[in-house]
Amino acid sequence: SAMEPPLPPLSGAAAVLLLLPLLLVPVALLARRRRGRRAPPLSLLVVAGSGGHTTEILRLLSCLSESYSPRHYIFADSDKMSEAKIRSFEQKRAERFSNSQFTLDRIPRSREVRQSWISSVVTTLYSILYSFPLTYKLKPDLILCNGPGTCVPVCISALLLGLLGIKRAIIVYVESICRVETLSLSGKILYYFSDYFIVQWPALKEKYPKSVYLGRIV
Repeated sequence: SAMEPPLPPLSGAAAVLLLLPLLLVPVALLARRRRGRRAPPLSLLVVAGSGGHTTEILRLLSCLSESYSPRHYIFADSDKMSEAKIRSFEQKRAERFSNSQFTLDRIPRSREVRQSWISSVVTTLYSILYSFPLTYKLKPDLILCNGPGTCVPVCISALLLGLLGIKRAIIVYVESICRVETLSLSGKILYYFSDYFIVQWPALKEKYPKSVYLGRIV
């Protein structure tokens, strides 16, 4: 079948209206646990990736308030471009929010481009072992990711923390806009483990009924 014409990008305000019903769920849950007049800040873990993944995830972050703080960024140790983009983004954000807080952490890349499947299993396991103590240290309330291979070991580590009763993190996965009819490898894995799985094309919603279709949001 012919590919559908691209949908016009949503404005920042429209993206906020679409994402808030999902992303504010963790805030409501935390507010119930703690009695107080104001909802506590939400510790956010963001998984960045090479290529366009980091650009897309930073566009989503630009729509979020400073209630999502601190922001903990994790990316592959060989990914220099993402670090530069994140520092530039946070520098601009600090001009708007004086108490802006963020951290940067690196983990071993779980899978290189064109790496064999057998060796990928070994490197992914190593990345999980490396990610677990880091995720334990950060103990995020919410994890936001959009497809880089790095997000798989991070999310698995977070799931392990929940299973052990240490910390329950809510995982929000946003599939890349580039994925029109098929999910990325990360998406195929995390579709079964994420709390909210967001797609940007109707064909994916039809194939994966658990997903939430919001149109183009980045």
